[in-house]
Amino acid sequence: MSKILVAPSSISEMKKLKNLIDGFIIGIDNFCVNVSMCINVNDLSILNCFKNKDIFVCVNKNIHNNELDDIKDLLIKLNQYNIKGVLYYDVGILNIYNSLDLNYDLVWAQEHLTTNYSTINYWYDFNVKYTYISSDITEEEINIISKKSKSKLIVNMFGYLPMFVSERHIVKNYLDYFNLEDTSKVNYIKKEGKLYPIIDNSVGTYVYSNNILNGIKTYVNLDVDYIVLNSFGINVKLFMEVIKLFKSVNKQNFNEFEKKINSMFFNVDTGFLNTKTIYKVKKHE
Repeated sequence: MSKILVAPSSISEMKKLKNLIDGFIIGIDNFCVNVSMCINVNDLSILNCFKNKDIFVCVNKNIHNNELDDIKDLLIKLNQYNIKGVLYYDVGILNIYNSLDLNYDLVWAQEHLTTNYSTINYWYDFNVKYTYISSDITEEEINIISKKSKSKLIVNMFGYLPMFVSERHIVKNYLDYFNLEDTSKVNYIKKEGKLYPIIDNSVGTYVYSNNILNGIKTYVNLDVDYIVLNSFGINVKLFMEVIKLFKSVNKQNFNEFEKKINSMFFNVDTGFLNTKTIYKVKKHE
């Protein structure tokens, strides 16, 4: 079975979960998106508390020219710690990485673009050894990629999924325009009867799916290196139960375990794992 990574919501949660799973995905303040737990670059020593775990660090925002020196310094600092890899979006990070002699690997993590083995193999030849597979493709397509790509693969299997990222401060601009005050860390957009979590922070705005992905049934049929369980917006006790089910699932009990997870939440689905992504332009009468 694949190793299990958790995208945690806090350091305290990491400490509670570390004996249950194989590793974590965390972010760096001001340099990541779609990550619910970020640490300051000056607090990297916290990683020493998780030396026996596979740690992946997100540096996955668009990088501006005036940030290039900071990114280089960050990549060098990360080399002092026992991390497995750095998730990147901006190709500039790849160029900086390849100019340095670093101990960890890079993870191609351009959410909606990591959809085929040809491009994965292209980047592999440029020293990118991992790929974080898009959540927009099916189980069948993931298995094709698994068979034909050179890269090690990471796949989302549980949690709210990232849908949209913008450098614009959509929530803050709205609040300012209407002279409203709101200190919430998470807001919600209501559209067509559905609620979408939205976060507006120093980097910009990102929106998550209305439903929680439950891919436990798909998990038993995948041959990938890591799966990701995302705790964003999930009660920690329920999340621990989800982890235990993923750790114990097999081809005899996956239907039972899928039903157990579905019964724990009111808004669960299988995302695009069993449904091809099709977008149609709506006609307005």
